[in-house]
Amino acid sequence: MPRTPAGSSISSLAEAAIRLIPRGQRILVAVSGGVDSMVLLDILQRAASGRRWQLQVAHLNHCLRGRSSDADERLVRRTARTLKIPVSVERAPVRAIARRNRLSLEMAARQVRHEFLARVAEEKRISTIVLAHHADDQVELFFLRLFRGTGPEGLTGMEEVSRSPSNPRLKLVRPLLEFTKEQLLTYAREQRIEFREDRSNRSIDILRNRVRHELLPLLQRNYQAGLQATILRLMKILREESRFIASAAALARDESKADSRNLPLALRRRLLQQDLIALGLQPSFQRIEQLRRAGGVASMIEPGKFVKTSPEGRLVLYQHPELKFRHEEHLLSLGKAGRAVFEGMQLQWAITGLPKDGPQRVKYRPGTESFDAEKVGDSIVLRHWRPGDRFQPIGMPGPVKLQDLFVNRKIARADRHNLLIAATAAGEIVWVEGLRISERFKLDKGTRRRLKWIWRRV
Repeated sequence: MPRTPAGSSISSLAEAAIRLIPRGQRILVAVSGGVDSMVLLDILQRAASGRRWQLQVAHLNHCLRGRSSDADERLVRRTARTLKIPVSVERAPVRAIARRNRLSLEMAARQVRHEFLARVAEEKRISTIVLAHHADDQVELFFLRLFRGTGPEGLTGMEEVSRSPSNPRLKLVRPLLEFTKEQLLTYAREQRIEFREDRSNRSIDILRNRVRHELLPLLQRNYQAGLQATILRLMKILREESRFIASAAALARDESKADSRNLPLALRRRLLQQDLIALGLQPSFQRIEQLRRAGGVASMIEPGKFVKTSPEGRLVLYQHPELKFRHEEHLLSLGKAGRAVFEGMQLQWAITGLPKDGPQRVKYRPGTESFDAEKVGDSIVLRHWRPGDRFQPIGMPGPVKLQDLFVNRKIARADRHNLLIAATAAGEIVWVEGLRISERFKLDKGTRRRLKWIWRRV
């Protein structure tokens, strides 16, 4: 929760920095000229002599706002000179960098800024970089990551102490994370600290600003006045639980004979995430789920790169895997409604009668198909793709090779071996996971009984 300063605001803010930064440190302070970083610089400068800190200011001019950006730079230079603190300043054409690398302005600015800070820190032989992120930044980050579809680990927000993304040898410290923007503004007014307002922070063309100026005020006004404290408390809980899962995963990894396939789902996902990171691959949720469900079958993870899990559940990288057809199959009796789980797929089916004038138009729902029950027969065989398989998707005049359909749909070679197929007892394919249903088994005017087929990956 945001901290309410105990006693004077100076002492409580300084206390946060003292708690995180040991005595005798050389410190690089990132200063933009805004209220957050100007307050940060003030509290560090006040505590520096007693803590034997040596301060160095770093300012990056992003060149995004013309004269306004130049005025920010002049303020930082003037303040550092007044406080007798050395300052390093660089200019970066962030807009051109974003365009060249196809990044958002915010992402490009962040990347360039971290690279600049790491470079200055190495040049000055400084190992600690102090940043001015605060509680409001944490809440905004929570919603931004929520919108992007991150998992619990991503919702934990920024750590008070972490490693630089540009140089893991450098430590990032954020002593203001427990304080709100309003508290920092109050401090600035009390101490008469000069700062500059970045007008671009009010532009609702930027998603972060829409969250700040539109979404959060709406939620606080109409739903939860104490939303900020609630979100920060949730982030703290998620952070501790994420640390626990990470330690449990490390313990499971240390067990030389441990088979990760028998571990809880959360640990299996975390181990796959760790393996992907170790292999230099992006650990997205979709990728983790793809690998988890594939079992020991190789999957193309990037062009030219294939991975699969070993018998112990470890992830192994291949450049040219040997792809083999799978022979597992399972017979389902369709005489009455039922459920089944096969090869990571949960299936449910039921047979219902239809009126004499034929089937009504069935509204499509993802994961649900409808077939003519009498054409399908009393049973279905679940299996994987086999050499020579042919299939007639609805709307096509005749059957074609299933391999050709996979190529046309741009389904990766390795992934084709994992898809499930439903075939009649005579071997005719009724359904292929992810493709259109069969023309031969669709509902038509002569259909009297409907086979409802529901499927989802587990």
